[in-house]
Amino acid sequence: MFESLSAVQLARLQFGVTAMYHFLFVPLTLGLSFLLAIMESVYVMTQKPIWKQMTQFWGLLFGINFAMGVATGITLEFQFGTNWAYYSHYVGDIFGSLLAIEGLMAFFLEATLIGLFFFGWKKLSKQAHLCVTWGLALATNFSALWILIANAWMQYPVGSTFNVDTLRMELTNFYEIFFRPVAQSKFVHTVSAGYITGAVFVMSVSAWYLLSKRHIEFAKRSMTVAASFGLASALSVIVLGDESGYTSSQNQKMKMAAMEAMWHTEKAPADLLLFAIPNTETRENTYQVKIPYLLGIIATRSFSKEIPGINELEASAIPRIQNGQKAYLALQKLRKDRNNLEAEAEFAKYKDDLGYGLLLKKYSSDLNNIDEKTIKKAARDTVPNVISIFVCFRIMVGCSLILLLYFIMAFWYSTKRCFEKSPTFLKSSLLILPIPWIAIMCGWFVAEHGRQPWAIEGVLPTFMGASNLDKSSLLISMTVFVLFYTVLLIFDIILLKKYIMGGPDIFLETKET
Repeated sequence: MFESLSAVQLARLQFGVTAMYHFLFVPLTLGLSFLLAIMESVYVMTQKPIWKQMTQFWGLLFGINFAMGVATGITLEFQFGTNWAYYSHYVGDIFGSLLAIEGLMAFFLEATLIGLFFFGWKKLSKQAHLCVTWGLALATNFSALWILIANAWMQYPVGSTFNVDTLRMELTNFYEIFFRPVAQSKFVHTVSAGYITGAVFVMSVSAWYLLSKRHIEFAKRSMTVAASFGLASALSVIVLGDESGYTSSQNQKMKMAAMEAMWHTEKAPADLLLFAIPNTETRENTYQVKIPYLLGIIATRSFSKEIPGINELEASAIPRIQNGQKAYLALQKLRKDRNNLEAEAEFAKYKDDLGYGLLLKKYSSDLNNIDEKTIKKAARDTVPNVISIFVCFRIMVGCSLILLLYFIMAFWYSTKRCFEKSPTFLKSSLLILPIPWIAIMCGWFVAEHGRQPWAIEGVLPTFMGASNLDKSSLLISMTVFVLFYTVLLIFDIILLKKYIMGGPDIFLETKET
């Protein structure tokens, strides 16, 4: 099964599999954290015990999920050192600082607050415990902020420069990395998807209670909070998804073209493909259904800007690869003689395309004698897997629209206070449970696979970032990770099921009011 895969592909597969397992837990943690804060706020304001019961019950499920998320997240960070050693060396000055802050948030601040949340009910005043819960929600999201900023930097590297002496990328402007629109839109878009996941989870479990005619008041109140929170989050996901698409059209043109299977540059404004059957051999779409002008308006926010097609972008990579080759050769001269002013001037002229020159290292370790055919091969490598990206993007968008319609209905039912009167809606709430995870996984696939062949867009090719490991070591470690993570997932499901089946009465202090 894995015989045809290279060591680099296996390292990518291992990281992708472990990341996907990790992200089964993260979105639910993000979503439940703010729902807990909202529920406890209502408890402090109304003094009604049922709201405390809601906070404690959903908090228990949050805690189980949080623990699993931490357990699966640790190995991801270690993989940067084990499987991606050159990547860590090359960009550790930037990426490492962001991961360090994320680690402090996750393992110190969050851990402290989650301990206070669970053990502070009888030791803290209501107001103090409420502050802890809001602090936990904010800390959980701040933890996600740093890793998403790091990922956004990989998509669009700014605030950094290549150091000729150390042969590494080094941080020059932290402010630019943090406040770049790419980073901010990615953060809000991703955490909003987590909020939807938490809201759907609460809706589904509560719907099951109503269908079972158990914990009626608990379930109705939970659904009311989740419906409003979910609707706001669904709108946020779509708005910020549009913003992410716009930034991609500006900074990751090849990813945008692959998402739309746009082989050729179209006259502005470009049409939006609803459906197509891309043919990677002929570089045409066998069958397609379009909405005129819509893509150009959404992606460029104008009627006159073109969106370049895959073929044109591939062709435009050729001169950048040639310039990058010159930058690399000049760098080699500088390594031998740091006082070579001619080489220094040559490198300064072409250094922005050094990453493109590194694409040639896949075919030859000696870049002095590279023919035109090899340069064209390297240019072809800048095209990701169009079919998978095209399909996953449409699954993600379709799921987002389904969730938006669902939460519009849920919000309407909450205003009428009649959740229990519509068995059809309650049953649909059970069926919709996996959809947020499907959308999130497809979204991450598009974001990461669409960036290929780059580990850092335009700076470091993926194949160069990998450690020098043999395939057997990677297969063994990946097998161990998959088995371990599967056990954790099963354990998580068993625990969640146990407490959901038991219901919230374990936290009942007084009769529901």
